[in-house]
Amino acid sequence: MNQKKNNANLSHRSRYLIFHLEDEVFAVDIMSVREIIAMMKTTPIPKTPRYIKGVMNLRGNIIPVIDLRLKFQMPEKEPEMDTAIIILQVGEADIGFIVDHVEEVATIGDEQLSDAPAFGTTVNTDFIHKIARYDDRVIMILDVDKAFNLDELRDLENLAKTS
Repeated sequence: MNQKKNNANLSHRSRYLIFHLEDEVFAVDIMSVREIIAMMKTTPIPKTPRYIKGVMNLRGNIIPVIDLRLKFQMPEKEPEMDTAIIILQVGEADIGFIVDHVEEVATIGDEQLSDAPAFGTTVNTDFIHKIARYDDRVIMILDVDKAFNLDELRDLENLAKTS
């Protein structure tokens, strides 16, 4: 009986990859992360949105690369030593996301999560899955599938299929 009571008090815990853009702290579910690589050269694709930096050849696979700073309407920044590319599965494609730096993989329990705030109809925050309280910080947990509309996802998947 006591065992059942203790199990009922245990929260679900998930692992997230924490990374930074400017002074903001974000995270993604570790299950969508394929790998993390150092910044590398990309081949620009004409007539694509500014936030699409191009494609890269990663061990024979063509990976579209997104600058998350530009996607989130932050100022562009030259890559530095800590700049990384996180390869995530988005929809049916692997996509690279340029971030300022990767911090750690953290285990976060349900009790540390809150729903993302609603800002009304003029501000789209659908891509923020949850807000986490972790180490006295607020971390925005992203739903990268919702960071792109259906047309953008289709275009990114088509770029990835050009290999």
